Amino acid sequence: MNAALVTSVRSMQEAVSEVRSSGRRIALVPTMGALHEGHLALIRKAASVADWVVTSVFVNPTQFGPGEDYERYPRDVQEDTRRALGAGSHVVFAPEPKEMYPEGYRTFVMPGAAADTLEGAIRPDHFRGVATVVAKLFNITMPHVAVFGQKDIQQAFIVRCLVRDLNMSVEILVEPTVREPDGLAMSSRNRYLSPDERSRAACLSRALKTAQALLQAGERSAAALRRAIEHELQKGAPTAIDYVAIVDPESFHAVDPVGPRGAVIALAARFGTTRLIDNAIIVPTPHEGNF
Repeated sequence: MNAALVTSVRSMQEAVSEVRSSGRRIALVPTMGALHEGHLALIRKAASVADWVVTSVFVNPTQFGPGEDYERYPRDVQEDTRRALGAGSHVVFAPEPKEMYPEGYRTFVMPGAAADTLEGAIRPDHFRGVATVVAKLFNITMPHVAVFGQKDIQQAFIVRCLVRDLNMSVEILVEPTVREPDGLAMSSRNRYLSPDERSRAACLSRALKTAQALLQAGERSAAALRRAIEHELQKGAPTAIDYVAIVDPESFHAVDPVGPRGAVIALAARFGTTRLIDNAIIVPTPHEGNF
């Protein structure tokens, strides 16, 4: 299979069957395109753990709600293909919506209670769409391993639950968030920010660093950490703060106080019309591990 860009499910499945029959290890990097250095880091990781890398580029309509940015979400499949291949992907799978959800489509994956909190509370049915498209991508590309980014940490948690609960034979790797020099997490939505909003949005990463410093100094109260985070966020004058959550990394349930295994701090805030998310895994002592 020589084509670097595949748009049909059948062609992708045929290519995967050929690769699997040769005994090669397949990795999948699911994306919605508009590839940046954060995505490329995931592709490079995938290339280091597998023989053949598939990067999917699909703006999934079922994970967008009314009034969200589905129509204006950046799309440039040719440029994404160039970048993905340059980072080590062997093929880009970029189907049209009608290819993934043909007429008469009616089956969805319903994730558990963790999908109803944080992003799920703000964006109803978002994770239903995520779980469904990830399950479909796994079935189409049949990867041995799939690589996700920590920036979407709740999504990564839900995908891990999906794989465990449905007995899928896919190893899930979650790689650290790639950041700009000022700490802002790389995101396809950063391009929507005005220069002033872009500058102010750096308060997200500063707030996370503040919480980590407080925890290492001995603060264990989630309420106190949340107050400190919100204070730091307010310095960036966000249009709105959707949530500041401190949750257990293994259950995504709220925790207070923070225990020895630490917690996930998840943030969502708006700058102008652009909504950004970020997170950090905080632990009582310095730690190099990933989610």
